[in-house]
Amino acid sequence: MTDLAPVLVGAAPLAPADVVAVARLGAPVVIDPAALARVAETRSVIDGLAADPHPHYGVSTGFGALATTFIAPDRRLQLQASLIRSHAAGTGPEIEREVTRGLQLLRLQTLTSGRTGVRPVVVETYAAMLNAGITPIVREYGSLGCSGDLAPLAHIALAAMGEGDVRVLRQAQQPSTAAQQPSSEVMPAADALAAAGIEPLTLVEKEGLALINGTDGMLGTLVLALHDLQELLLTADIAAAMSIESQLGTDAVFAADLMALRPQTGQTESAANLRAFLGDSPMVASHKGPDDGRVQDAYSLRCSPQVHGAARDTMAHAAMIAGRELASVIDNPVITLDGRIESNGNFHGAPVAAVLDFLAISVADVASVSERRTDRALDPARSHGLPPFLADEVGVDSGLMIAQYASAGIVSELKRLAVPASVDSIPSSAMQEDHVSMGWAAARKLRRAIDGLGRVLAIEILTGARALDLRAPLQAGPATGAVRDLVRTVAAGPGPDRFLSPEMEAVAELVQSGAVARIAKEHTHG
Repeated sequence: MTDLAPVLVGAAPLAPADVVAVARLGAPVVIDPAALARVAETRSVIDGLAADPHPHYGVSTGFGALATTFIAPDRRLQLQASLIRSHAAGTGPEIEREVTRGLQLLRLQTLTSGRTGVRPVVVETYAAMLNAGITPIVREYGSLGCSGDLAPLAHIALAAMGEGDVRVLRQAQQPSTAAQQPSSEVMPAADALAAAGIEPLTLVEKEGLALINGTDGMLGTLVLALHDLQELLLTADIAAAMSIESQLGTDAVFAADLMALRPQTGQTESAANLRAFLGDSPMVASHKGPDDGRVQDAYSLRCSPQVHGAARDTMAHAAMIAGRELASVIDNPVITLDGRIESNGNFHGAPVAAVLDFLAISVADVASVSERRTDRALDPARSHGLPPFLADEVGVDSGLMIAQYASAGIVSELKRLAVPASVDSIPSSAMQEDHVSMGWAAARKLRRAIDGLGRVLAIEILTGARALDLRAPLQAGPATGAVRDLVRTVAAGPGPDRFLSPEMEAVAELVQSGAVARIAKEHTHG
């Protein structure tokens, strides 16, 4: 399926890059042999408890509010199958392939811990499905984020049982960005497993719970979001540089000694980027000195490092939580190192849900300041000599007027998406699960918010590129000029009005693929 190196699962906690490689890029997985040995050893504990006449949750009882109901041995296979079938209750649109693969991978990591009580064949089946490109269809709604992402994970388990529907790739090439989706077809899980030579699972005691009690959906989305935001925040810095430069702003406010007066880590990094992007700009140099005539720039220009930096610091906190979660074993009950089977509450999604919401707030803030910089470029009262709306024939042409409308509309939605999901809770399971995290909802809205941020930044970059052209004969700096030239490969320069939407989409693809961030780094001094 791919030339990427395989990712080893079970020897150590997965790194964020491992999750991206498997979930998004289609890298194969291999199971550490020592992990399979641990799994087999722990399974013997479950087999012993299964023969015990005393009830043990998840082994010989029902689930949730039915945890006190003892299940006779001859009904336990049906119990496991019924658990998965009943919990595979998602509804709504199908979620993205990379999110589903993240679910599969992160549940596989927990299974290899040897603390869940599954048989080695379960581990091997999940790995084989990933490597065969078999992606169960998981739907948008169904998870409350406690006990973990039950419904999404149940859809994965259902497919491993040979039931439900899956997607299988039509082509070998895997997607390389979040925006790209490979061609695939839907088929019954039983047919896909048979074509790949994978035997459907018949689940035995404890295995049903082990496959669905986890924070894997919200965690996988968090890891992918952090990966994307790393490039988007660098893109926000280059977009700000293009706006500052083309609006004849100053880079003096980003000086290192000024930043040192407020030693916030993210702000320091963002200001350093802006100094690098603007330091060699002839356009910035053209108006330096006592004759500039302006005391200071507007906040949206002058305070860009403070806003972008705050988002970076939020990311750092979220990455810490993600790292801890990647090192966790999430299941209920779990088998301890000394062989006890114990119920716990580690499946509650609160730690992950909170940072998913925190990131959505920062995403909205970065997009908001970007839209304000775009708006300034279009207003002749504030743009310092640029034509209204950067139009070619003012009055006849509207220029980029409505592109700013699109940006404003997205920012308005991002503000709504920034309302935390994790402060909500709806009791479920006859009040047994009476406080839930809503982490899955937080993950889904963050994913939409990140898409919106990429589009808002693309509109600012499209605007900044046209504004830089309109400043001729003044020249842009190496980094901003390189981004402008990249934009020109998909969007023409200033001129009469034309169909604008395709250009906006093309620049958005440059942003979301990371192309803008890469070329900016390649042309940065120092």
